[in-house]
Amino acid sequence: MRRMVAETRLHPADLILPAFIREGVSEPVPIAAMPGVVQHTRDSLKKAAAEAVEAGISGIMLFGVPEDGNKDAQGTAGTDPEGILQVALRDVRAEVGDDLLVMSDLCLDEFTDHGHCGVLDAEGRVDNDATLERYAEMAQVQADAGAHIVGPSGMMDGQIGVIRDALDQIGREDVAILAYTAKYSSAFYGPFREAVASSLRGDRKTYQQDPANWRESLRELELDLAEGADMVMVKPAGPYLDILARVADAVDLPVAAYQISGEYSMIEAAAEKGWIERDRAIFETLTGIKRAGARNILTYWATEVAQKLR
Repeated sequence: MRRMVAETRLHPADLILPAFIREGVSEPVPIAAMPGVVQHTRDSLKKAAAEAVEAGISGIMLFGVPEDGNKDAQGTAGTDPEGILQVALRDVRAEVGDDLLVMSDLCLDEFTDHGHCGVLDAEGRVDNDATLERYAEMAQVQADAGAHIVGPSGMMDGQIGVIRDALDQIGREDVAILAYTAKYSSAFYGPFREAVASSLRGDRKTYQQDPANWRESLRELELDLAEGADMVMVKPAGPYLDILARVADAVDLPVAAYQISGEYSMIEAAAEKGWIERDRAIFETLTGIKRAGARNILTYWATEVAQKLR
């Protein structure tokens, strides 16, 4: 009876798998703060992509983890055609073709030695306009490497318009943009910093949103739509379901939400202690995100959940 009258249903096609590719490793590296998640080798990433196709999920979002020696102030590894993220994009496209949407994180934070999402000025502040120039180059390189969708996550003003122009200039109107429209400055990113071997000094409060604000998200949404976003996203998902619902009500574009590392780690840690039922908690949180208005959900459980849904 519950199944017959359910108002909200999860489907494998709703799900997108975030995945990390680490340069210079011969075996997958477990992420201590995210039990069950690893920094992949090139071979293990291809296997994970093939498993995602078999499970029926829609996409895989790739994050590159370069060796420390390949980080610099400009994040040049992020725009090097032979950088680890571009290599991984080519690998995954060769493995799965168009059977899985191959998505690419478009941000400099994994590649900069200071860990910020952009380049810094002489006073150590993120230079918005100089960063946009880097994002334009990054978009073109990722498109050339095989990305179906780019996900600009740095929250620079004007980033969607600049990236759309950059892609169009090289004839890649077919590459879609998943806009990180509402990305909040959150404590729940903690485990992700380990996952990408972050070099961050300080915080990102000058360019990520204040958790106290919701009208700001709708202003960001208007700008992203005007600049040419194809899809929009709210991040994190769980603590911002009210924002997700407002965004979903306001647009007729696909809306995504990112169930981030801290949300994942809390459930895994509590389940390991025997304090909650792991599978029920996973499905309950994902159902809540879908109920709030997400068309698609980025979650580290994507393949596992899709396999259980089939």
